[in-house]
Amino acid sequence: MPVEDISIDEIASRLLDSPPALANRESLIPDWGPGVPFERPPVPAAVLIAIIERPEGHTVLYTERSSELRAHSGQVAFPGGKIDPTDIDAADAALREAMEEVGLDRNHAEVLGFMPTYYTGTNYLITPVVALVRPSGPFVPNPREVEAVFEVPLARLLRHESYGTFKVMRNGEEHSTWQIDHEGHVIWGITANLTRRFRDLVLGDEGRP
Repeated sequence: MPVEDISIDEIASRLLDSPPALANRESLIPDWGPGVPFERPPVPAAVLIAIIERPEGHTVLYTERSSELRAHSGQVAFPGGKIDPTDIDAADAALREAMEEVGLDRNHAEVLGFMPTYYTGTNYLITPVVALVRPSGPFVPNPREVEAVFEVPLARLLRHESYGTFKVMRNGEEHSTWQIDHEGHVIWGITANLTRRFRDLVLGDEGRP
């Protein structure tokens, strides 16, 4: 089936109906190994993979993090962050963060489901939340957190040829992540890996950089 013909209902059917249980650190394998293993439990976090309904077709929302931030400044990311004790669940956290970062109104979002958790080498256990968003106006970046907002056509993200590899040195070792180039934006690292996992889940494929 051409990727352009994949429906939102088909995407939703591939997702988990509820947030996955958070495994303990001993059973998790990080996306890369830190020099010194963490002794504290993983930090629960959530990101929003927002599928935006546009007249010309569906897109996926990304942010470019502010250059003023201490961590991952200038990098491309999904809206998201740590799950606070006051958040109901991962979806509540992801929608709250999206509101804070780009003004995404949760009333315009329909949560379609959840993806399996992703454990990072920085000790975050991320739950990706997938939602269909029908915005009534433009997204407005919060300048304290977000430099810019952009969207990538969903069909492009579902094509295998849209993905290359990005190589980075950590603790003297070379690691690879997926990479997507879009109109001057370079998506790599956790965000690209989560995008690829989303693509593989939707299409029933498996792949590693």
